[in-house]
Amino acid sequence: MSFLQLEGKTIVIFGVANRKSVAYHIGRTVTESGAFPVYVVRSETRKEQLQKLLGDHPIYVCDVEHPEQIESLRDTLSKEHSTIDGVVHSIAFADYEEGPKPFHETSKSQFLRAVDISCYSLISIANSLKDLLSKNASVITVSISTTTMASENYGFMAPVKAALDSSLAFLTKSFSNFSQVRFNAVGPSLLKTSASAGIPGYVDSYLFAEKVIPRGKALETQEAANVAAFLLSPRSSGICAQTVVVDAGMRINYFDNDVIKSSLREDTP
Repeated sequence: MSFLQLEGKTIVIFGVANRKSVAYHIGRTVTESGAFPVYVVRSETRKEQLQKLLGDHPIYVCDVEHPEQIESLRDTLSKEHSTIDGVVHSIAFADYEEGPKPFHETSKSQFLRAVDISCYSLISIANSLKDLLSKNASVITVSISTTTMASENYGFMAPVKAALDSSLAFLTKSFSNFSQVRFNAVGPSLLKTSASAGIPGYVDSYLFAEKVIPRGKALETQEAANVAAFLLSPRSSGICAQTVVVDAGMRINYFDNDVIKSSLREDTP
């Protein structure tokens, strides 16, 4: 048995979009460790696009904005998979079509839809699948490394991710009445994914992260996936209701001398 002890475990993975996705890297990593991934994507079109990439692994369709689709997914999974040992929630959405604007100008519809898809969906999925989860199952989500860094381009998604992080404690507590299911999050710093490319100004932030991170190299998606695989495994049984920050040390280095000097030179007329 490997260190992670994931052999033979069924892991349901929500949110693969393409080979750059965090969810895809997590699926590949747990597969290498002997687990059996089951994928859930948003649409039939996405399923067709991913069929070759994901090989022979099952792919189901569920748009989490629609509660009836989550219920239908549960019914389908219950017929084909008697027990689920892990769930990966790698789902987030924000409407940036109007471009970056001050946080106080965020519209109600923008904010509530982002909360629904990016946060409430975890609660809804957990509730729907609760009877299928093994007693010691691990449920993880993908958050961010900090929800209090007021980045203009990320905008209203940081408060939404803060709600997601807080939900981990409440889900863990309520599930403790009938199980030992754990809820945790991986909180990576800036990653090079297709989803992030749609955030206005993200590329500049990513390049800045490379300057701030002590090793001079931004976090790789696989590094976040490795931590996710650990959190899904029995080896992480003592970690519960936590957001595990994976930022390659970025948070300690904002006042690096070279970064400060470079910034001051750019500000000098």
